[in-house]
Amino acid sequence: MPMRYDRSELLAYAEALLTRAGMEPDKAAVTAEILIEGDMIGHDTHGLQLMPWYLECLAEGSLNGIGSYEVVADKGAGFVWDGRLLPGAWLLTRALAQAMERVRDHGIVGAAIRNCHHTCALSAYMRRATDRGLIVQLSVSNPAARRMAPYGGTRAVLTPNPLAMGFPTSGDPILVDLSSSITTTTMTQLLAKRGERYPEPWGLTAEGQPTDDPREITERGGTMMPLGGASKGHKGYGLALIVDLLGQGLSGKGRANTQAPGPLAQSAFLQVIDPAFFAGLDAFTGQSDWLAEACRSNPPAPWNSGAVRVPGDAAAARRREALRLGVPVAGNDWQRLARHAERLGVAAPEPLSRQ
Repeated sequence: MPMRYDRSELLAYAEALLTRAGMEPDKAAVTAEILIEGDMIGHDTHGLQLMPWYLECLAEGSLNGIGSYEVVADKGAGFVWDGRLLPGAWLLTRALAQAMERVRDHGIVGAAIRNCHHTCALSAYMRRATDRGLIVQLSVSNPAARRMAPYGGTRAVLTPNPLAMGFPTSGDPILVDLSSSITTTTMTQLLAKRGERYPEPWGLTAEGQPTDDPREITERGGTMMPLGGASKGHKGYGLALIVDLLGQGLSGKGRANTQAPGPLAQSAFLQVIDPAFFAGLDAFTGQSDWLAEACRSNPPAPWNSGAVRVPGDAAAARRREALRLGVPVAGNDWQRLARHAERLGVAAPEPLSRQ
């Protein structure tokens, strides 16, 4: 049963764990913030559940907690960094801040980052831009890993390659966050560890047959199914190619390079768009407000027990609830954190209530 914790106390706890483990304070602060934002908006597989792994990566050296990125190229409206395996949350927030600062002069600013450690939930970054009336796009791939076969194939080439976009409205932002595979690596690993199955055939065996057993992927050489499944997987395959080429092609480092710097060296692409450079922010939100309301007021289908939602609605509702009642953390995740906290000498906060 999840317990709820005060956000500020949880932030201090997460920061302390990371700094005691060797991460610099500025990087620990933003990493804790993005992880906890993931829990607040309902992306619990990419929230504090990842903290024990981050701490282990710091200990073994695959996550670099010290130093800064290398500027590979900077042309004003576009720039490239080598992330040097620094925390993905720190790199993306720094790059996003720089892009937002420049976008008022350029209208559109893009950035590519190579050799970036894990980036958490992409939706967790969106409000930094949308709250300022900006459009944001983020996508990430991991050229050091292969978990998804191209549609019609059996050998893994790609990763789930998430893509997210955030659009401002006069109310809650529209947040689209999807994976180019049906499910994620984290979910696959969690289900396999628990001995559970996918609710549907979301994977392929090594022979290319649909399967609902995640262990076919984690243990037996199978692959994750592209978004669209066995009949329409060319759509997810196409999205995965887009994400690979944006992050890896524009950063100059990807699958074509023979030397990977580590087991998790992601390539990221981000883009910020200022509607004021086009027809204007009011004109944009006039359209986004109308479209969101047209979707929400759409008559629900017989199989839909509730109202039609716009991507981002559930995240916004969960976020408000977390701010009011506390951030939910699953009991088993808290126990894993507690073992690291004891080792590092960090006192844990008291829960507010059960969820």
